[in-house]
Amino acid sequence: MHSMWYVYVLYSKKLVKRYVGFTNDLKRRFAEHSRGDSDFTNRGKPWILLYYSAFCNKQDAEEEEKYLKSGQGRERLDRLLINSLKENGGVA
Repeated sequence: MHSMWYVYVLYSKKLVKRYVGFTNDLKRRFAEHSRGDSDFTNRGKPWILLYYSAFCNKQDAEEEEKYLKSGQGRERLDRLLINSLKENGGVA
């Protein structure tokens, strides 16, 4: 059985910012962000999980993460998550 890989989008009301990452254990990684184990996301606690996608291949997940961090990818997330961002006080 292959392990799954996840691309995820977190949102911080405190910073009014999104964070895009990828992992092979979404529950563990979200718990790490929530505890402040990551220096990069520690300031934004608490984080809200807005979105995730599952992949069967690590390379595909890495490519999707890279895309979502690009200009076109950020625009796609703005359209995809417009209602979630509005509900959580973010800019759409």
